[in-house]
Amino acid sequence: MKRKYIIGAFLVALTTFNSCQKEAFDESYRDPSKVVSTTVERQFTGVIYGFRQLMVPDYRNYFVTVMPTIARYTQINGWANGENQLTPGAAAIEDRWNRYYEGLAQFRELEKVFNASDAIVQENTKVFMLTAKVLFYDQTQQIVDLHGSIPWSQAGKLSTNGGDYPVSYAAYDAAEQIYTTMLDDLKSISTELNGITVPANSVFRTQDLINKGDLNLWKKYCNSLRVRLLTRVSASSAFSSRAQSELAEIVGNPATYPLILTNADNAQLDVADPSSPISSTGFQDALESWNGNIASKVMIDNMLQNQDPRLPFIFEPGAGANGEYIGLDQSLTGSVQSAMIAGTAANPSRIAIYNRSTFSRNDFFPGVLISASEVNYLLAEYYARRGDNATAKTYFQNGIKQSVSLFVAIRQVSNDVLVPAATTPTDAAVNAYLSRIGWESVSNKIQLIATQKWLHFNMMQPVENWAEVRRLDSPTFQFVVQSSDLQRVVPVKWNIPPGEVTFNSANYSTVRDQDNVNTKLFWDVN
Repeated sequence: MKRKYIIGAFLVALTTFNSCQKEAFDESYRDPSKVVSTTVERQFTGVIYGFRQLMVPDYRNYFVTVMPTIARYTQINGWANGENQLTPGAAAIEDRWNRYYEGLAQFRELEKVFNASDAIVQENTKVFMLTAKVLFYDQTQQIVDLHGSIPWSQAGKLSTNGGDYPVSYAAYDAAEQIYTTMLDDLKSISTELNGITVPANSVFRTQDLINKGDLNLWKKYCNSLRVRLLTRVSASSAFSSRAQSELAEIVGNPATYPLILTNADNAQLDVADPSSPISSTGFQDALESWNGNIASKVMIDNMLQNQDPRLPFIFEPGAGANGEYIGLDQSLTGSVQSAMIAGTAANPSRIAIYNRSTFSRNDFFPGVLISASEVNYLLAEYYARRGDNATAKTYFQNGIKQSVSLFVAIRQVSNDVLVPAATTPTDAAVNAYLSRIGWESVSNKIQLIATQKWLHFNMMQPVENWAEVRRLDSPTFQFVVQSSDLQRVVPVKWNIPPGEVTFNSANYSTVRDQDNVNTKLFWDVN
């Protein structure tokens, strides 16, 4: 409890800096007990820093959390089947919970500093508060989609509460109410961003590690996040009418509500210096340890069947496969799979793995928050559900084109050359792929869109991947279960972690009845 909510007692200040140099972070993030003051501008960057481990590929987030849970539920990788493999482990969910609340505490401190500032300072720094909320709501949406109701509106306020521990144990907010609050505020933020002017002397450009002070990109991030949230809740009876109305307003007024539709506008946290604390260097051990980078048969087969041009950028053939892409079959026994994964000195493994030069050994792998592909797919779904298949097709195909371009770009920024870079796909090759997967010939357009989302998110955005697989019930996967398994079906959400249950027991008691991995979230109505 103290690690999650009481962390807000400490101020973590950032000095203004021009790049993510290690020495700048070392100077700025000194011993929290010795930091006595901060500013809105510094604390804004502190919020980004606080959530960094949930944005750029981080060792603990992937190795401890993603690999034994979400990666299996969505079969974005292959693994050797074992006992209780569908049960989310306490360490996995506790670790990610802690990372979220570290960032939340930074945001609460920003609120405190901003609210304590005079009117002139608030006017000059409003852009920091508005854009920090966009990022905060992005991260909040993800944790809600993992757990449901969480301590939120009153969480992280030990510093605000003057160090009063008993008062600072936070009550739970219902998942539906959190979504309502975020949607309400994001709509207001969108309007405010359209009318705001950043002062010429503002340090917004140097403190903003995500969009480099580009206000237009923040507008697109804000509205794209709204589209994601509105689509996520669109099938819920409590939100359906609102979702349809606001989505129509957004897509019908692109000048007022600009969206991320090309990769140049992607909301992402780039790595400027791998030796800084904002780095993807932990990705290698996270994926390559314990064979976490094994390719799944279901994903490889889909990409092979349709000659997907992204295949050599996302995967590499096994050492003994003579250039052939072979995924691990999850219907086999664990012992057989383990032997196939290991191979021998004389006969190396033939199982494909995630491309090491694109993914695990790419120290510059970005933290993708919302990409153009995701937004295009969301718009494709919007129009498909309204029977406008021509417009839906345009957005669907744009989503694929942007996805291909993104993986090529990620490979290009890599500092690793272990796997030779594949030739950039030509327009003709991409168009041929679009023809092979079809559109007019496929009756279930939503399923087609869902599959492309799954391929695009893969290991890059696993939390969003699982959320969309649950919402759309597509793609579907087969799992091996054993008679002794405690959890015999894929969970539909995670438990509240044990530490929270222990330390915040009084408040936890209000949600105990819904704390079950087989109890669907309010938006999961399929």
